[in-house]
Amino acid sequence: MTTSAPPLPTQRLHGRRLTLAIAALAAGGFAIGTTEFTIMGLLEEMRADLGIDYAQGGHVISAYALGVVIGAPVLATIGAKKPQRAVAIALMLVIALANLSSFFAAGFGWMLASRFLSGLPHGAYFGVAAVIAATLADPARRGRAIAEVMLGLSIANVVGVPFATWLGQQFGWRSMFLLVGLIGGVTVVLIRAFVPDVPVRPGASIRAELSVLRRPQLWLTLLIGIVGFGGFFAVYCSSPRS
Repeated sequence: MTTSAPPLPTQRLHGRRLTLAIAALAAGGFAIGTTEFTIMGLLEEMRADLGIDYAQGGHVISAYALGVVIGAPVLATIGAKKPQRAVAIALMLVIALANLSSFFAAGFGWMLASRFLSGLPHGAYFGVAAVIAATLADPARRGRAIAEVMLGLSIANVVGVPFATWLGQQFGWRSMFLLVGLIGGVTVVLIRAFVPDVPVRPGASIRAELSVLRRPQLWLTLLIGIVGFGGFFAVYCSSPRS
């Protein structure tokens, strides 16, 4: 069975076409940022509804983080030799379906598994989206294109998380997952409509992906991220509740 898709680009995208492609990819970042952080503000509501204690509620948050840690390298490596547009769509479908699973979760175990699945595509999606953006943009605009894709995550923190938290407090904490599932579905449609196929990079392979681990600069960059984000979330998640 074949599906309709934009033609393989013979040149870089420009103007409105590039803007729409970047916006479609950024929508995925918006969905990811919203589902990642909103659950912290709805922890009390979720805990009371599922009949779990605060420690178990914290495990639900940690399950997502564990999914990110495991999914990012594994899925990025597996998808290295796949068409990048198809990989982005598949990852966003997993995010949408996992959030819908969280919406229907009837107990702690179900919720824990759903949140873990939600986290799996997190890092891989941003990696694939960045590669697509860099491929579609002119060399002089690549950095800006990647930054604009990541802007979806920033907008989620400013707009998506407060709105989803309010929505969960007004209409039940599960409504947040329904919202993210819908955003994920819309993102799939937008990517299919506005992001053209991107050819597999020459020489792409699992071995090539893993070879970067030999570079000291990579480990230094990872260490900076671990210390910075680890400190931030340690303070954020340990703040006393009223």
